[in-house]
Amino acid sequence: MQLTPLKCITIVSERFLKKEIIELIKNSGAKGYTITDAVGEGSRGIRASEWEGKNVKIETIVSDEAAESIIKSISNEYFANYAVIVYTNEVKVVRGDKYI
Repeated sequence: MQLTPLKCITIVSERFLKKEIIELIKNSGAKGYTITDAVGEGSRGIRASEWEGKNVKIETIVSDEAAESIIKSISNEYFANYAVIVYTNEVKVVRGDKYI
């Protein structure tokens, strides 16, 4: 079994940014993503009301180049005005050709 080294990018954001972030991920060359609901507290505090809905956690596995593109775009477009975090992990995946 061969493992391919790639990056897992995790983005936690306000729910209403979900469609824009998915589009950004796809435009960077990602082949897919996973979305889960997320709750918690950070520097911007706890969500102000229930109508805003839960945050979303979006994960995608991509090449180093795509990871850099995603991180740069997210930081340029959203960090200043929205509750968004991005982090990355080195991963090794089976069937790496499905991701690049």
